Amino acid sequence: MNKKAIITSALPYSNGEIHLGHVASTYLPADVTTRFLKQNGVEAYYICASDDFGTPILIQSEKEGKTPEEYVAHWNKRDLEDFTAFDIAFDFFYKTSSEENIEFVQDVFKKLQDNDHIYENEIIQFFCENDKKFLPDRFVKGICPYCKAEDQYSDLCEKCGRVPEEIENPHCSICGQTPVKKSTNHYFFKLKNFSEPLLDYLNNAPYLQKDVKKYVENWIKEGLVDWDITRDISWGVPIPIEGLDNKVFYGWFDNHLAYISSSIKFLNDKGIDGKSFWNDADIYHFIGKDIVYHHYLFLPAMRLGINKEFKLPDYIPTRGHLTLESKKISKSRNWYIGLKEFLEIFPADYLRFYLISINPYSQDDLNFDWDQFATKINSELIGNLGNLVNRALGFTNKAFDGILPVPEDFDEKDSESEKRITSFADDISKLMIDNQLDRALKQIMEFSAHFNQYFQHKEPWKKGPGTSSCIYLSVNAVRSLAIAIHSFLPKASQQIWEQIGMNGDVSETNWNEMSEISLKPNHKIGKVEPLFAKIESSVIDEQKAKLGD
Repeated sequence: MNKKAIITSALPYSNGEIHLGHVASTYLPADVTTRFLKQNGVEAYYICASDDFGTPILIQSEKEGKTPEEYVAHWNKRDLEDFTAFDIAFDFFYKTSSEENIEFVQDVFKKLQDNDHIYENEIIQFFCENDKKFLPDRFVKGICPYCKAEDQYSDLCEKCGRVPEEIENPHCSICGQTPVKKSTNHYFFKLKNFSEPLLDYLNNAPYLQKDVKKYVENWIKEGLVDWDITRDISWGVPIPIEGLDNKVFYGWFDNHLAYISSSIKFLNDKGIDGKSFWNDADIYHFIGKDIVYHHYLFLPAMRLGINKEFKLPDYIPTRGHLTLESKKISKSRNWYIGLKEFLEIFPADYLRFYLISINPYSQDDLNFDWDQFATKINSELIGNLGNLVNRALGFTNKAFDGILPVPEDFDEKDSESEKRITSFADDISKLMIDNQLDRALKQIMEFSAHFNQYFQHKEPWKKGPGTSSCIYLSVNAVRSLAIAIHSFLPKASQQIWEQIGMNGDVSETNWNEMSEISLKPNHKIGKVEPLFAKIESSVIDEQKAKLGD
């Protein structure tokens, strides 16, 4: 394991609140991974930023009587507040509209230009005569020319993941009218030139998902199209060429460069050489499956185009979309759950537990189901994990005045349980490293279930032979669980840590210490209280009733 890492997630767009679909595929898996790496002594930093540019922001800010700067500042602050409430622990959360990112983007463009990867060309672009403006990609919708999916953006088909060369049956997404075509001059990035270097990168990147690599390689072999990197609007990173008013870089040219510029800003401010750290570290970009094209093609090609001045990603963990009650999330149809609203009703750990448990390391879509959510919390989180903590620590308080007893000689069941503890870290480490977070959490819950069964089998309430050994091992197992679940359930892990009478922050305990039986006889446990509260069916019925028109 590399002892340095930079973790990023796809940048949240500064044009609305964070909802459950946003956090499921990118921010939560990235946060869990970052916490795990830090527990293993890795100098890991989770860096993110708000994506501040583009026509939607320009139009919405005008509607609200704000400048674009004021508008994105509001959403940058609000998004960070919502992420923080969900225990997403960014080391740094910045913005693509920062001076540092603007300068960095312009510098990358100049270097690409100097390396002959940029050219200017006259293009025919959609223009809405009703709205009197050129229409950027997100304001033209139509039919994907590849898979024939309807109602797709002209720069990305969300069904097949490809970037259409030209959308079919186009219409303006502002007014619905069919746009006309007008000529304008744009700058292009020679993506075609990078077919072989991109294939070489994919072939020599062992940690990228094999299924994703396979179809990206097919895209390359079918032939890449040069990439239009400028847009005719006023709100964006200015092109560093004189006389180009109301022409800026396309959002996908500048936003992923904020991964680098924000990291360098953060590290340099800490007195660390940001560029050197980036190039020495493992680089993770957590994304959803809809932006594979950008992260597997555009992003690495641009870094290749500036002579690999900045390391290409080692890991691009890619997951599917979240549906809600088996339907696509839609704010306009009120088929939607805002993160802030959810966290006003349920603890963050409930949502973290549920989303991780249903989210495999694949591009398969996952589904938020209110009834399943309640069942998982009540039967698994409370009925398994919460039950073990409460019974092991509660019985120690009741029968031993909160003092860990001296164990007797171990019998076969004791020895089996002891081995469960001593092998615990190894059992789940590989799954965590391989980003199989759902499977790692399942292993943790199986560990907890084993000790519930062990406790039940030993029947310490009868105070027969082996009672002391049972309590001694069960309380140590609870300590192990506190360390193991920190990455997943940070608040609950700290509560458990304090209830077993430990000082300080559980996050400062090394991952492998979960396999040590370090609580010794005569250790005094702390105050024991229930960790979780049952979700009542009436609360779930109330949430379901909020959905839909």
